[in-house]
Amino acid sequence: MATFNFHYPIVVRYGDLDPQWHVNNARFLVFLEQTRLAYVQNLGLFDGKDFFKLGMIVADVHIAYRAPIQLNEAVRVGMRVTRLGSKSFQTEYVIENPQTGEVKATAEIIMVTFDYYQNRSIPIPDHWREKIAAFEGIPPGPTPA
Repeated sequence: MATFNFHYPIVVRYGDLDPQWHVNNARFLVFLEQTRLAYVQNLGLFDGKDFFKLGMIVADVHIAYRAPIQLNEAVRVGMRVTRLGSKSFQTEYVIENPQTGEVKATAEIIMVTFDYYQNRSIPIPDHWREKIAAFEGIPPGPTPA
């Protein structure tokens, strides 16, 4: 996970499990969501007080499941933004056991910047673009898809 500047630890709860006693595949998406929220809060892009001001919405999700996650297993999620477009940005994730290095899943999610009050997509705000580009060491874009 050396190429990820942001990591978020996950505590696996009993409610995350399915009848086979491993984390249900749908919960992986929740882990990614928790990480994304922590990422934007870490960069100061969202204060966590008014979700209508969150400013982004999921457009596309791809998850590759590599190995099951068990109850009480320590995992963490690495997240990075790899591309900034005009109104969207690409995020990549890896879920791993930090003790063994075993990759549990990888994912790619396209996020669209969104005004929930007007119910429409909006250009990525300049301060978002500047903070993300500086944190990730990527061009502030927009870059070709």
